[in-house]
Amino acid sequence: MLRAARSCPQCGSSSVVQDDLYAESQLVCQDCGSVVSEGLLVTDTGAGTADVRYSHSTAVSKVPCRNLIKGLQRVRALCRILRLSYDVEELAEVYFRKAYTHASFIRVTLAKKEALVGCCVLVSCRLRNWPLALGTISGLVETDPALVGGVFKELEKVLDVEVPKSSITDVLEAHSREYKLSSAHVPEELAETSADLAKRAVALVELATDSWIVTGRHPVPVMMAAIFISWQSLRPTKTRLRYSLTKFCRLSHMPPNKTAVQRVGEMREVLCRLGQEIPWLSVGAGGGAGGGAPDDVALHVEDILQHRHALLREALRTHEASQKAEEASQGAEEEEEESRGTEGESRGTEGESRGTEGESPGAQEDRQGTQEETQGNGIQPSTVDPPPRAPGHQPDGTDPPPEPCTLEAVNGDPEEGGVETQGTQEQRPAVHWGKRVLFAPPCARHAKVCRTDASRWAEVNGDEEISDSEIDSYIRRPQEVRDYLQTEQQLLAATEDQEYSGMK
Repeated sequence: MLRAARSCPQCGSSSVVQDDLYAESQLVCQDCGSVVSEGLLVTDTGAGTADVRYSHSTAVSKVPCRNLIKGLQRVRALCRILRLSYDVEELAEVYFRKAYTHASFIRVTLAKKEALVGCCVLVSCRLRNWPLALGTISGLVETDPALVGGVFKELEKVLDVEVPKSSITDVLEAHSREYKLSSAHVPEELAETSADLAKRAVALVELATDSWIVTGRHPVPVMMAAIFISWQSLRPTKTRLRYSLTKFCRLSHMPPNKTAVQRVGEMREVLCRLGQEIPWLSVGAGGGAGGGAPDDVALHVEDILQHRHALLREALRTHEASQKAEEASQGAEEEEEESRGTEGESRGTEGESRGTEGESPGAQEDRQGTQEETQGNGIQPSTVDPPPRAPGHQPDGTDPPPEPCTLEAVNGDPEEGGVETQGTQEQRPAVHWGKRVLFAPPCARHAKVCRTDASRWAEVNGDEEISDSEIDSYIRRPQEVRDYLQTEQQLLAATEDQEYSGMK
């Protein structure tokens, strides 16, 4: 028996002991023998005692599963790596507990559960206005970005939250801190603070957004190109201007990116076009001076960014004026080609008339008789070849003069499949609209052309004969068969009439 610290309510004795003789413990007074409590356990809370039921004392708390514990540990580890606040870490744990027990994430692979950990951290950061990119999360959890994106969209539906979208300018400040360009890492003339780099890079990215450079592009090469141009333009010394992007990456301890080289070229091209519109800069011929050269554009980046809206409008006006001038010059060239073709045709007609005048009267009568005969048969004179004339056919025994050489004789009749004249019938290929405008999306500026097998249709001109079997396959109803036979008889009769009139 154990002595319990409690007095008997009957006799006031403090000699109360715990009797464990039966299944349930009881408190019994040793002096009077009364049962102080029955079926209850007494605990000492310091100031007094509190009764606790047996069922509550023997209840076992439910332990979370092992994967849930590992997932929560992984959430805390990601938050420690990103140096997030306790508020963001706690919110990420709550979201992970809620999503882990949902039916959509119960029977899934370990890779998807790992992506779920990163997505819970991403959602918490976005909701607390902490800029974080999806690519950063996929790199930390070492999972496919496509899988992380799918889990992120599914998590939004499960949690029923609206996650704010983050732009490239939101993560640019954090990206600029990764470059080791402080005075402790590089010489003083090459050093630059991350705050100044981020401020200039944000303005460059906004300009790139206005000129369709950011659309549909991966953000990391765009940010790297903006940081590089910002570093050169903040103090455009000869030493900095001689640095390439690869050398700059080695200086700042960043991995090089081949795509970023293309983004640097595109940004410099836009800056050059806007620099040519600055009125206080003298632009030489071909854009080799002032703000029109890629090597010198870093000197004028500050002026271009300060007046970028006005310069964009001026560049668009200048481009439209140049397009109109080019269209006018092309129209003048086409008119000149048409006039040349008309002159050639007139010269051929004059030569033909001269050849007719040189014929003898007998030959002219024969030609007129042949033309009247063909017209009487319903045949156009241009479709009937003149009768051959052998040497010595003339009454005087001389050979007839040669027929004049015309453009139609050389190039052929266009209606009969001949070659069309270059001045009047040639059609230039249509230029894609992305090539005509100054700023266009990348998909329009570099439009893909569908390749077709030209050899497959090289011998097809549309004048091939259709076999009877093919015609029979097209005819399906009896009425169509009767119409086809009737038309065939009419064509045969018309052909026989023409042959008979020709024999006459």
